[in-house]
Amino acid sequence: MTDMDDGGFELLLNLQSLTDEELRELADRLAADEKEISKRRRLLHAQIDILRAELVRRLKAKHDEGAALVKDGDISMLVDILSGKTRKSSTGTEGS
Repeated sequence: MTDMDDGGFELLLNLQSLTDEELRELADRLAADEKEISKRRRLLHAQIDILRAELVRRLKAKHDEGAALVKDGDISMLVDILSGKTRKSSTGTEGS
């Protein structure tokens, strides 16, 4: 990681105190960090896509088997959620 992780924003406030070489090194380190973060983000998006595809596959399989995709009460619960109403759950706590 870089100096930016350790409160290095103060470093940005004092850029004039850095040499040209220090500025290049800092820029290179930050670019490397950004590249790693972007890679991680792409991997997370790929994992999310795989999970969503599996959910769709399972819903299609349930539909093909004739199973109901919507359970009794799902629609009224959705209406309550969208209208800002909350329900008490069976444990006595409020739902969101």
